[in-house]
Amino acid sequence: MNLDDIRKVLDLVREHDLAEFELEQDGLKVRVRKAGRDVQLVSPAPVAVAAAPALVPTAVPSQAAAPAEEEPEVDLAIVKSPIVGTFYRAPEPGAPNFVEVGAIVRKGQVLCIIEAMKLMNEIECDTNGEVTAVYVENGRPVQFGERLFAVRVSSV
Repeated sequence: MNLDDIRKVLDLVREHDLAEFELEQDGLKVRVRKAGRDVQLVSPAPVAVAAAPALVPTAVPSQAAAPAEEEPEVDLAIVKSPIVGTFYRAPEPGAPNFVEVGAIVRKGQVLCIIEAMKLMNEIECDTNGEVTAVYVENGRPVQFGERLFAVRVSSV
């Protein structure tokens, strides 16, 4: 990576109004943070990136007055952004969204697109279930690891 490559990265950060950007290439890691004007050049460190969403068991509070009655735990899969980019809910402007809250989704189904460096990356669901939340507004920038969707896991 040379000085011109770093300038291109900085231009992309400015162009897309990103708060933070991280790139690892050929054993060199570059992290740019816009708020602190912080640029770090770091030697490579092994980074494990989970492909599957994290399963977060969540207890649902009981609506009944009797404390003995409790609803079963609900497994939520949180789909997180694997990259930094711009979040799009539909394949193109004016088209219907890939999924809505309440939609039943299958493993491998496209949930959204994240545009990064002019490439459109389809983000797929890693489990079967029902979409219970969409955390990001259409057209907004997202960071690596930012949560995008919550999916109530089902065995169907």
